[in-house]
Amino acid sequence: MQTAVDIQFDNLEHYLKNLLSLNLEKGNQVAIWRKPKSQFLQVLIDSSGKTKKVSPQLEELPSGFVVHPFEDQVDKKAYYLEASTYFKIDLQIPIDEQMGNLERVKSLRSPKESTILINKSLFASGENGLRESYFECSKQDFVDLVEKGIHAIRKGELNKIVPAKLKKIELNEGFDLVNSIKSLIQAYPNAFINFFHIPEVGSWLGASPEVLIQTKGEHFSTMSLAGTQKAVGDNPLKNTAWTQKEIEEQALVSRYIVDCFKKIRLREYDEVGPKTVLAGNLLHLRSDFKVNMQATNFPQLGSVMLELLHPTSAVCGMPRKEAFDFLRTHEKFDRSLFAGFIGPVNIEEETSIYVNLRTARLMDGFAILYAGAGVTEDSDPEKEWEETEMKCDIIGQHLNLQNQL
Repeated sequence: MQTAVDIQFDNLEHYLKNLLSLNLEKGNQVAIWRKPKSQFLQVLIDSSGKTKKVSPQLEELPSGFVVHPFEDQVDKKAYYLEASTYFKIDLQIPIDEQMGNLERVKSLRSPKESTILINKSLFASGENGLRESYFECSKQDFVDLVEKGIHAIRKGELNKIVPAKLKKIELNEGFDLVNSIKSLIQAYPNAFINFFHIPEVGSWLGASPEVLIQTKGEHFSTMSLAGTQKAVGDNPLKNTAWTQKEIEEQALVSRYIVDCFKKIRLREYDEVGPKTVLAGNLLHLRSDFKVNMQATNFPQLGSVMLELLHPTSAVCGMPRKEAFDFLRTHEKFDRSLFAGFIGPVNIEEETSIYVNLRTARLMDGFAILYAGAGVTEDSDPEKEWEETEMKCDIIGQHLNLQNQL
């Protein structure tokens, strides 16, 4: 199983609560994240007071954090937090020994007072930038949707479809954001742990397992992630058996990536996998794709592939247009930022964009959890429902933790 990173969190929690309460109270935009297998918590603050939207031409953007909904906006732009302030915290070194490199915060507020102020700011978000639709999906609603998808596949209209649902859970009155971030970091060392707040859009917290695109120096990478089962036993990676349905589901996502390469006449790439990987308490099948952008003379590959890949067949289906139209017709809610993409851009000469999965939208008194399931001709609607319940629990179990104040 995954091993938690040894984190010095006592004074760090107090620091983060003061930092967040100060910046959220001022109306600043904030992003906090921890990359997979990293010991660093990264913090970006946009104090411009403006909600920015940009065309995601990644190579041309200043350092920042991008947030794009599942559906393209009318202007085909993404929300963008530009780094007025950026720094990172080493989670394995006591915070007192790092203060010279961090944003200075006067610790004038107690943890309890900071938590109250954080919640007041989080839940005062105007959310003018996204349509509000919180239709909670019953089990029967979702089973019916899966059955419609299977019927469309058998008629030859689709190869695969990824229906989703949302689930509302109440938040404790003393909801502690920093405690939830801490818990996610400790529980999921292989995930992209993220929190971001845009006053006009809302506040989101997540632990995504899926890279959409990554560029570092001359190297580009992406992955195909599909197939889901619960991790069981002391060594689940070695004791896993995949069904033909799950193998084919993941192969469709890999094929989609290869088809994107073909569209831009890119033939020089490395593919490794599929292999079984652990994400929280779930197992998935994953293949990794890598390209040398210098050798292929393709410096804009990140932006080009981002446009071609999103939304991937892992969150939408195949063929993409027909799958997208099916979801628009039959899903009874707006996915908002779920299954969109998020991540740091041009931070320390690296861009890492993730699919916004395993995520919660934080509202006043409740959170909205989102989850989808890959449906093929051989899918069992009951099992697909169980899969979405497991995926919602990945975040849900870390929201209403015992208050430690």
